[in-house]
Amino acid sequence: MTIKNLIGLILLSQFSFSQVVLSEMDIKQEHSTIDINQFNWLAAHWIGTGLGGQCDELWLPAVDNTMQGVFRFHINNKIIFTEYMVLEKLDDNFYLKIKHFNKDLSTWEEKNEWTIFPFIKLDKETAYFNGLTFVRKKNKLNIYLSMKKNNIETIETFKFYKN
Repeated sequence: MTIKNLIGLILLSQFSFSQVVLSEMDIKQEHSTIDINQFNWLAAHWIGTGLGGQCDELWLPAVDNTMQGVFRFHINNKIIFTEYMVLEKLDDNFYLKIKHFNKDLSTWEEKNEWTIFPFIKLDKETAYFNGLTFVRKKNKLNIYLSMKKNNIETIETFKFYKN
């Protein structure tokens, strides 16, 4: 392989990696034509890995213009934390709202606060939110989460299969 080809491959992999998770700075899709039912491909019980442990994610089909889900993270069969998730449309945009809970049900967020991911665009069975992407391919679901610690941004990948 020539140096020119190697440099091209490195640049291509960096571009592909950076586009897995979008930010609000990226062009937003027109949301008025999108219906909550277009996210129903998420509805399932997903089992997989991420953050160095085991994960379960369960999404329910849309009802009353919202979808609800739960997430459970455990290591060696010990619950580390759980999440309650709501996907809903507010003011002409969708938002994924997440509330985190410790094993004892104490919350990470304050009582009336959520971790919120504004919707950016939908491409068949790929949903882009600000800092979070869901990609379904048949019975597999990958979730890419942009995380920042000590001013270093990384992408955490969760790999699930349909149970």
